[in-house]
Amino acid sequence: MPSVPLSETVAALIPRARTELAELVSFASVADERQFPKSESDKASAWIADALRAEGFQDVALLDTPDGTQSVYGFLPGPADAPTVLLYAHYDVQPPLDESAWLSPPFELTERDGRWYGRGAADCKGGVLMHLTALRALQEQGTVPVNVKVIVEGSEEQGTGGLERYAEQHPDLLAADTIVIGDAGNFRVGLPTVVSSLRGMVLLEVRVATLGGNLHSGQFGGAAPDALAALISMLASLRDARGATTVDGLEASGVWRGLAYDEADFRRDAKVLDGVGLIGTGSISDRLWARPAVTVLGIDAPPVVGATPSVQAEAGALVSLRVPPGFDSATAAEALTAHLRAAAPWGARVEVTKRGNGEPFAADTSSPAYTAMAEAMQEAYGQDMAIAGNGGSIPLCNTLAKLYPRAEILLIGLSEPEAQIHAVNESVSPQELEKLALTEALFLRRYAAAQSAGQGV
Repeated sequence: MPSVPLSETVAALIPRARTELAELVSFASVADERQFPKSESDKASAWIADALRAEGFQDVALLDTPDGTQSVYGFLPGPADAPTVLLYAHYDVQPPLDESAWLSPPFELTERDGRWYGRGAADCKGGVLMHLTALRALQEQGTVPVNVKVIVEGSEEQGTGGLERYAEQHPDLLAADTIVIGDAGNFRVGLPTVVSSLRGMVLLEVRVATLGGNLHSGQFGGAAPDALAALISMLASLRDARGATTVDGLEASGVWRGLAYDEADFRRDAKVLDGVGLIGTGSISDRLWARPAVTVLGIDAPPVVGATPSVQAEAGALVSLRVPPGFDSATAAEALTAHLRAAAPWGARVEVTKRGNGEPFAADTSSPAYTAMAEAMQEAYGQDMAIAGNGGSIPLCNTLAKLYPRAEILLIGLSEPEAQIHAVNESVSPQELEKLALTEALFLRRYAAAQSAGQGV
């Protein structure tokens, strides 16, 4: 047995993880060439491929996926007859939004108040370093006790499904006994959590046209149909007076029967302003994890500065619909499309285009891998593992569940509420990185031992 505890080995690797996370964060790997050049994503994928090769991975490859992006794959062989574990993360990130609102440059990892700030620090470049640190710690102590496959996606945030289609076309590539998705997060800092369900996502672009061109609002306003007003009316129809999502044809009364999310905690996590009420009905957990939720992500309309007194001829919006387990994303997309068309006033012309979708996911929490993870989290954190839902989407999960129905799938990661993923000033807790890397290393040991003892499937 190694003379140094695994926890000390992991702790000694964290300074290296910080240095490498800074390198990875420096690449503006937004998988949208309209916003950032593809070369930034290429740099990130090449960095990850080099890192895998340096750790002894074989068959390292940059996979050209059908959506035009690249995912990084590698295989690390373990002992004979050992089980195979697939580790997932993604290197693409959300755009930085208003860079002036960041307290430090978004693509420059900056330490402040005990956290590391930068776009992708938690979601999900930190997940890449979590996996690497866990594997390095095990190698320093002798061996990685399982066969390891690593897949790092290049377009998860865009929802364009490149890796999903690639996996379907190459069904043997990602086959594993257990899959650890490193793109979730603890319910809150210091509370070890496995996420058991994800909402799916439908992303629609809706465009409205009413006139052959813009008109003077004084000369024509009051009779000429305003496309922007029509769009606003259509979008408003997607919520009732209490703010609950109301898409015709979609049931919205689901109940979450697991971990409860206290309303006061949610208000704090979401930074809801004093005096502003929450939207929807049911418990917070119901609203986040068991019911559909619509969000208007963006609107094409004239900005306030520079606007002219005109009746708008055209307007557009990008609309997201999150759907919980039990829903089919294609059916949800059809319902949302039909709702928007039916809600258009004045005979306005409506064009709806699907821009992305992903299926919801629910895990079997009674599987042997969950027992090994619970034991690992207890040892790493000194407290029992929590099981929670997540309102976000990781479309690949459902694809993997269909391709490998016997595989156990667990979701962990660094995106706890304080991380503010997808917002300005995203950050990661280095303490969480250390404890979760330790958790993953302990999990791989315990899972391998359980399989060796014949406790697995």
